[in-house]
Amino acid sequence: MGFRKTGLILLAVAMILPWLWLPGMANGGNIVALFSQYLGMTALIAMALSQLIATRWAGVERVFGPLDQSYRLHKWMGLWALAATFLHDTIDADIEGGAKRTMLGEIAETAGEIGLNGMLILVLITVATFIPYHLWKWTHRFIGVFFVLSAFHYLFIERPFNNTHPLGLYMGFVCLLGLIAYAYTSAPRRFRPSRLYKVEQLEKQGEALAVTLAPQGKTLRHRAGQFAFISFSELGLGEPHPFTLSSAPADNGRLRMSIGPLGDYTIRLMSRLEVGATARVEGPFGDFALARGAQTWVAAGIGITPFAAMAESLKPEDGPVTLFYSVKERSKAAHLEELEAVAARNSNFELVLRETSNEGRLNAGVIIDTVGDLKGKHVLYCGPAALRDSLWEGLRKHGLSARRFHYELFEIRTGVGLDKLFNYLVNRYKTSQKFKPT
Repeated sequence: MGFRKTGLILLAVAMILPWLWLPGMANGGNIVALFSQYLGMTALIAMALSQLIATRWAGVERVFGPLDQSYRLHKWMGLWALAATFLHDTIDADIEGGAKRTMLGEIAETAGEIGLNGMLILVLITVATFIPYHLWKWTHRFIGVFFVLSAFHYLFIERPFNNTHPLGLYMGFVCLLGLIAYAYTSAPRRFRPSRLYKVEQLEKQGEALAVTLAPQGKTLRHRAGQFAFISFSELGLGEPHPFTLSSAPADNGRLRMSIGPLGDYTIRLMSRLEVGATARVEGPFGDFALARGAQTWVAAGIGITPFAAMAESLKPEDGPVTLFYSVKERSKAAHLEELEAVAARNSNFELVLRETSNEGRLNAGVIIDTVGDLKGKHVLYCGPAALRDSLWEGLRKHGLSARRFHYELFEIRTGVGLDKLFNYLVNRYKTSQKFKPT
């Protein structure tokens, strides 16, 4: 499950379009300066499309791919916008024959500098995943402000064309699109499409907490394996957070999410939740849907949530499906009784529980020994990234192709290795202090 070709084509076309007009404006002048202006335009385009993805509008997934993948593209477009803006600022972008510099143009130049420095700080905070999530989320809302400053910079700086030229009209549309997207994401959440639910039941499931939500009006329609953004404003947790829906679609519209103690947010939510609390649900999102034919499912820890819903949705003619469920010990397994009940009534569904405290870590060899040849089969995985990478390394040696290995990247915020560098520097500092002479 990766980026959709439609989204990549749209991005490529959007980036290339300015170059259809720019070469004709050189007039024997400075081509380097013209290229600098082109870089600035591509930065604006990347920022606008990043803002578009952040809206989570219904068409975003259809164009760019499942939301987890779209957010990866969102990150890389942000990094490109930063790099292109830096180069645009570094390279002399003055073109002879441009409009006469005005006071408004001077202000626009200053706005561009502020936008560049602001983007630099925010992008670094985004990719440095060791910075706490709540701090990143608070600062990330300002990225739209710097887009506004960058758009203002573009509209009023010296350029070899005016705003009524076809290229000017195109870039004006890009700026408008980004501004509309930013206004939408900045508006109060009650103005966004969402559904209201009430917490109807809380049930302990191993280390997880299963939360049943009853609709308070129009219901959310989802497929097994999808996720939604859910917030609890009255509990002081108004920031929407992605949760996989761990129940199959129900006629009564009820939803269930299963929460594991994986971070500050989920730990606080588990301690504050109570029956009757109001939830605002946005979605559904994702494309971790039921594949056709023979399949192998692999879950680790709270990664069982999509499979709990998908197992419940299995029909007798589906599959055959083998689910490997890796947990430290049986008592920590969520939804285990439900899965065993599905296995008892559906001969095409097999559950393999792996208790790592007794049997060791799940590996590709265990899977191959159980299911045999992987040719023609799909493998769906949900769990920690380290185990996913280890399994993929082993399974691909047994003939599993990349297009048949499915997983979702639930980390909306992903880094580029800065967290590893940070941990390395911290460890080096601790080591130096430990052996420092006294």
